[in-house]
This record gives sequence, C-alpha cells and structure tokens, in this order.
Amino acid sequence: MTTRRLIVEPRGLASARLVVLVPVLSVLAALVLGAVFLALTGENPWTVYSKMVDAAFGDSRGISETLISATPLILTGVAAAVAFKMLVWNIGAEGQFLFGAIFAAGVGIWLGDGLPAIIALPLVILAGAVGGAFLASISAIPRVYLGTNEIITTLMLNFIALAFMNYLIFGSNSPWRDSAVSTFPQGRPLPDSGRIPEFFNRLDYGLFVAIALAVVAWVMIEKSRWGFEVRVVGDSANTARYAGIGVPRKILGVFLLSGAFAGLAGSLFVAGPVGALDPRSLDLNLGFTGIIVAALARLNPIAVVPVAVLMGALNNAGPSLQSIGVPPETVTMLQGAILVFAVAGEFFIANRVRRPDKETTVATTGEATA
Repeated sequence: MTTRRLIVEPRGLASARLVVLVPVLSVLAALVLGAVFLALTGENPWTVYSKMVDAAFGDSRGISETLISATPLILTGVAAAVAFKMLVWNIGAEGQFLFGAIFAAGVGIWLGDGLPAIIALPLVILAGAVGGAFLASISAIPRVYLGTNEIITTLMLNFIALAFMNYLIFGSNSPWRDSAVSTFPQGRPLPDSGRIPEFFNRLDYGLFVAIALAVVAWVMIEKSRWGFEVRVVGDSANTARYAGIGVPRKILGVFLLSGAFAGLAGSLFVAGPVGALDPRSLDLNLGFTGIIVAALARLNPIAVVPVAVLMGALNNAGPSLQSIGVPPETVTMLQGAILVFAVAGEFFIANRVRRPDKETTVATTGEATA
C-alpha cells in the first residue's frame, strides 16, 4: 500500500508577501472563531462586530479613545519585541509598566510646580524608564550571572508590582495617595507641569512619543552594530561568543532596555490620560497585551504601531458590548485567539508543508516491500 505522508521542511527566507499575509490571516481566523463562539451563545456576530467597529472608529471620540489605548501598547509591544528578538523571555512588561507609572508619579509629585513643564515633564517621563529598568534588573541580573529562568522571575514580579501599587494607594498614607480625599482612596493628581498636553479630545502628544520610540527601537535593532550583535546572540549564543561578542553584557543591556520601554509606557499613561497613580485605571493588563502585539507584529517595532492600534480598538470596544448584552470578556477571548493563530502562523512562515513527490513515494514503497 502506498503511503503519502506530508513532509515538513524549513522554508528558508520567507517572502515579504507571506510575512504580511500570515498575521492578517491570523486576525481573520480569530474573528471567524469568535463569530462561531458568538453564534453558539445566541449572539449575532455581525451585530457584535459592527458595534465594536462603531465604538472604536465610529466618531472622533471613539478614534481618540482607541489611540489613547494604543499608546501604551506600542511601547509594551516594543518592550516584548526587543527582548524576544534575542530570545530573552521578558514576561514582566506588566509589572515594569506599573513600576514606570509609580516612578513617574512619584517624581511628578515630588517636583510639584517648582519647575517649568519643559524641564519637569521630561524628568517625569524618564523616571518611568528608570522604574521599568529597575524592576527588569531584578530578573536580568540573576538571569545573566546565575542562570535563573527569567520567565518565572518576571512573571512573579508582575504580581509583586501590582500589590505594591495597591499598597501605596489603598494600604498606606504614602505621598502617592491623595490625602484630600477621605471617601475612597485614590492617587494624588500630578501637577500640570508634569502632565502631557492634549490636542484632540483626551488624546495627548504621548502618542507621537511612543511612535518615535518605536522607530528608534527599529533603527537600533535593524540598522546599528549593536542591533546586529543582538540578532547574532539571538540566533546563536555560541557563534556570538566565537565572534567576540560579550553575550552576558548584551543580554543584560537588552533586558534593561526592554524594561525601560515598558516603564515608559507607564509614565506616558500616568502623565497623560490617567493623571495620577490610579490602580483602577492602570491595572488593564497592558503589559500582557503587549506580548500579543509583539507576536502579531513578528517582533518588528515598526509593525508594532498598527497592531497596537488594532488591539487598542478591541480594548476600547469592550465596554460598549455591554449595551447589547454581550460580556466585554469577548474582547479578551478575541485577543487570546489572535495570539494562538499568530503563533501557529509562525510555524508556516518558518516551515513548508508539502506532499512527497512521486519518486520519493515509489522509493519509500519499494523499501517497505523489500
């Protein structure tokens, strides 16, 4: 009996069309799966998706809210992309985002109105980068010098960062807590000198800062010697050592840079639309969503920008679904499905699946007969 099994073989360099097509098909496949799920639960998929599109892009308010949601996702996506490019599995962007917000709010409150905005605002934003890099260093140093598993340490630090933020506002009389409010604890508002100016509804200039930083990250990775060495380490650490590249130093630098990008997302968010260290507005899983953004963008910092807008649209559309009786968790399901299909799509970018040719089949059959 003739057996025609499928053959999986490395594809080599994938075409540009395939690289673009696979993420698009991943999103479409997730939407089809979501439509099946909605139909099984008695909802009209067309009605639900139309409502989501209208909420995210139907008017100027919806567009601005979508871009507000996309701004931190650009930087958490870049944070994941930079780390994953070198096979450093930084799963701690969520905690680094929160620590960036904590540091930025702390510096803004400490500075008060004593400095002009042209000085105070950059200090507030840079404080977020320091906060994110600081939390990343707690995982990076053991990873480089002790060989610990960064997945476990970064993941656990997410919960520590969340608990610490909640303690500052709900469990203590810290400077981050607004002492003027006695009814329900909330964060102290940042002074005007530490806030990012708005230009369209609630949308502020932090969007352009995030896009500029994504471009900078792309140039660093794709066009600089440092980025070339990072890619070499990611492809083969042994080859990098043979070429004289300091692997531990590169891993440490990339880890800290990844944390800094996530921390910048926190500082832009707290100095922008939130305006205070408010746990209810910051605990949005933006760091975890950034991993989905990076995966769908195939670790390309430039591609992170449009993917972040897509995920921001999904986040923005979630609350509007309640008005038609659909739970907002549907958005989480769609984001998870997009990640699954994006990861599966990577297999088809890296590999080719084909049927064996006739000669191979005949040879295999002859050997089996013999």
